Amino acid sequence: MILKGGFLMERIIKKVPPTKPIVPKKKRVAAYARVSSGKDAMIHSLSAQVSYYSDYIQKRRDWQYVGVYADEASTGTKDDREQFQKLLADCRAGLIDMVITKSISRFARNTVTMLEVIRELKGINVDVFFEKENIHSLSGDGELMLTILASFAQEESRSVSENCKWRIRKQFEEGEIVNWRFMFGYRSVDGRMEIEPKEAEVVRLVFSDYINGESTVSIARRLQSEGIPTRFGGQWSVRRIIDMIRNEKYTGNALLQKKYVTNHLTKVLTLNRGQLPKYFAEDTHEAIINEEIFRQAQVIYERNKIDAATKTSTTQRYSFSGLIRCPHCGKNYKRKINHGKVLWNCATFLKEDKAICHTKQIPEETLFAITSEVIGLSEFDETVFKKVIREIIVPEFNTLVFVYNDGQHIKRVWQDRPRGERWSEDLKQKAREREIQRRGESK
Repeated sequence: MILKGGFLMERIIKKVPPTKPIVPKKKRVAAYARVSSGKDAMIHSLSAQVSYYSDYIQKRRDWQYVGVYADEASTGTKDDREQFQKLLADCRAGLIDMVITKSISRFARNTVTMLEVIRELKGINVDVFFEKENIHSLSGDGELMLTILASFAQEESRSVSENCKWRIRKQFEEGEIVNWRFMFGYRSVDGRMEIEPKEAEVVRLVFSDYINGESTVSIARRLQSEGIPTRFGGQWSVRRIIDMIRNEKYTGNALLQKKYVTNHLTKVLTLNRGQLPKYFAEDTHEAIINEEIFRQAQVIYERNKIDAATKTSTTQRYSFSGLIRCPHCGKNYKRKINHGKVLWNCATFLKEDKAICHTKQIPEETLFAITSEVIGLSEFDETVFKKVIREIIVPEFNTLVFVYNDGQHIKRVWQDRPRGERWSEDLKQKAREREIQRRGESK
């Protein structure tokens, strides 16, 4: 009631309904899947997982399907998984509210890695649901349960790895060749290695030319120019030729356990320099060359290696000399100065150009900066660097893989500076002067 003009009057109130119904916001959901190798069965499994999660998410009306991020990875470490990194980037960008994954072991085998990721996602309110364990990371006891179960998953991974190692080493002791499927000159037929005639002729030719004094660079260049295919269609390189010359399996014998895995999480192969026994098995398969030819090739190789070491010891050494390796041709990177700028590039590229090895130069200032970060220093220290790092591998453009002395490795990627930033006023002026001089000479 209200007082109006001396009279009490009843207040009239009308309810105005909303013109549009309030639609609840859909939860943006993605899935993550991973398989451990590139085998056909695993690829089929990965495809099945992608289909399953696509259907599973899109059936929910209260969920918005973002996508399935899937990796074929040999390890559960996050740095090596491209799609996993993309998933994290999309979560950080606010594009995902929840991630579904099959199990803790599929998400990450390393307890520390798993918890780091879970805590980061929890901080930006992104839930992770583990189907097998039926755990949501945002639940009250989620982190405690995940810590316990992830520890079990990591130990299970270690146990499986140790069992595999034991089985493989027992096979080595019995003279069996393990995981030998791809070797130029041979084919695997019903578990037996048989000679591939055309490739075997190339092997014999390589050994013959090498013994007769032809260099590995020359042999690689000739095979490439003649269009002789490698096993998988790659480039013939010095590294390929050296690996062929050094491989005792071409004599019909096999030296087993030349490499071993140091860490069950990273699965990085390390050369066996006496840490584990090796086994030499005779007559394991048909030979392509005889043992005398192989012995002659090894004598020449060792002599050339000594000559190369003698030449290297007389030249000036730099901080990265002998430590940056090109995995494509096997050569180390060398230091060069181009227009006053210090750069490092593959020795094969510098000598033979990109026809033999296609690589990209690395500015020395970039090497110093990234290496300092990797070894945890504000400024580069050569003594600390050489105590910690065994070698640096350059697998692709703008990418460095630092291999520690204990076998661990870490990858770093950098961005080139825009061309405008790289050109100082002094360099621009010199370029102008060269152009003026060129035009004057052409008149």
